Amino acid sequence: MQSRTLTAVLIAALAALPVRAAAPVVEPAPQAALAMPQISAPIALLIDVNGGRVLFERQSHRRFVPASLTKIMTSYVAFELIKAGKLKLDQRFTMSHEAFRQWHRVGSTMFLADGSETSVAELLEGIVTVSANDGCVVLAEGAAGSVGAWTEMMNAEARKLGLKDTHYNTANGWMDEGETYVSAADLAKLSTALITRHPDLYARFYGHERMSFRGIEQPNHNPLYGHVEGADGVKTGFTNEAGYGLVGSAIRNGRRLMMVVGGYDNGKVRARESRDFIEWGFAAFEEHPLFAQGARIGMAKVQGGEARSVGLMAPHPLALTLPRGAQARYALSLRYKGPLRAPIAKGDEVASLVVRVPGDGETRLPLVAAEAVPEAGALARLRNGLLAMLGQ
Repeated sequence: MQSRTLTAVLIAALAALPVRAAAPVVEPAPQAALAMPQISAPIALLIDVNGGRVLFERQSHRRFVPASLTKIMTSYVAFELIKAGKLKLDQRFTMSHEAFRQWHRVGSTMFLADGSETSVAELLEGIVTVSANDGCVVLAEGAAGSVGAWTEMMNAEARKLGLKDTHYNTANGWMDEGETYVSAADLAKLSTALITRHPDLYARFYGHERMSFRGIEQPNHNPLYGHVEGADGVKTGFTNEAGYGLVGSAIRNGRRLMMVVGGYDNGKVRARESRDFIEWGFAAFEEHPLFAQGARIGMAKVQGGEARSVGLMAPHPLALTLPRGAQARYALSLRYKGPLRAPIAKGDEVASLVVRVPGDGETRLPLVAAEAVPEAGALARLRNGLLAMLGQ
């Protein structure tokens, strides 16, 4: 399998879009760089999602204990099951006697009663907004039969996403002597997938400042809410073992930043520094739009499929991110390991848009399959073989 750079195809696509490959854009003289705020967390990462650019990182691949940041994957697995039609929001699951015995009022909770029935939608609201440990266990047991089976699904999704420094042993992140671990880079990748693969479910369940359930009202402890414009996620975490962590995200005028901090000893310091961190990202850098979400950018060859090629599409807005005021000079190309092998599901990440900036290296932005390509049947295999013999 060799890597193919399909510059010609991309340039043809660019001709129909307001983008110029390898052409300078006149910009005002660069402004003085904005000072980076103090970030005392031992682990810190800030990414511009649309531009794929790391704005700051500190030990972003170091493994650490996530505490309730684990629940991002629990919601992701649920969203994947809902998308596949294997789980419905109006399904109701029962709080088993054993789950009640273990998890009643343990840590963050939505106060589920012994034997009570709760809908998947209510459980997700509790997990995302008030970090309900009991809600995670009820969802896991109801959807997968056991917490162990659920964590197997969590780890399977981690492998699919290429999370190399992640392993789950619990559904809710409760202390387990370090068997559950993550990295900041993996959390950012997971959270980006959560948002881009499931935008409607993300908008429905994330970003809520409070939750009222069965007469009990509780706040969301995300320190960005009510302080940072456009903040809509993602999750806080705290145990004595993990300290204070946060995966935070905000979107302004279509531009999304994703932040991960971990290992704080003090929740107030986490709150103050995380707000300064993400505000700095918006102020010190700017985006130069390349492609809108859903734009078809090119084609990739497919082997062994009902179709011999598949469209390549932007899964979210794609942009070039530069320090504010810097000149936007760049070249674009497509890259994938090909031909791609069928079957391919619509939305699978199959290629990259490579953005090269003189003197600043290159950034790879994800491209996904615009349509599904099933594995070839007998007639399609015959057709493909004949065309290959003819050199087509």
